[in-house]
Amino acid sequence: MKNNALWFALLTRSNFEQTVYSNICKKKIDAFLPTTRKPSKRKDRKLMIETPLFPGYVFVKSTMAPVDQLPILKTLGAVRLLGNRDGPLPVPEYQIDSLKLLTSATQNLVTGSIIKLKKGDPVIILEGPMAGLKGDFFEHKGRGRVIVKIDLLGRYAGVEVDSDKVEKIPDLLS
Repeated sequence: MKNNALWFALLTRSNFEQTVYSNICKKKIDAFLPTTRKPSKRKDRKLMIETPLFPGYVFVKSTMAPVDQLPILKTLGAVRLLGNRDGPLPVPEYQIDSLKLLTSATQNLVTGSIIKLKKGDPVIILEGPMAGLKGDFFEHKGRGRVIVKIDLLGRYAGVEVDSDKVEKIPDLLS
């Protein structure tokens, strides 16, 4: 890759991170897929599995030139490079270096959102039977559980879910 290449975050289709990463590497383009080991969610197994640290994203190195970004975007499972109306926004090199250092460590990584939820924060449920439901954070229940207040036809209902299955909706989107 050229000297003026920068790192970009590439959004992928759901569960296509490894496919996109492998296909981009086959094209001789620098790519990075940070992973972590987590226990399998299947109840009948006690396996540790590799999962993407940032589900839905692969980091790729490219120049700002559309001719260099086209092969990346034409990769099976690739959606778009993250950015704004002016174009893709680069990820600072030091952040990629830090991620490489973190993921190469032998200790298990503990991940999560830096943002602490406060009562009334708009949230979305990420997984489970209520995935996609939006509501307001109500309270921490303890033992990794939270209550989300859902507005249903002018009435409220409280739903108790795992705290790692809830994410704050950024102010721009709420």
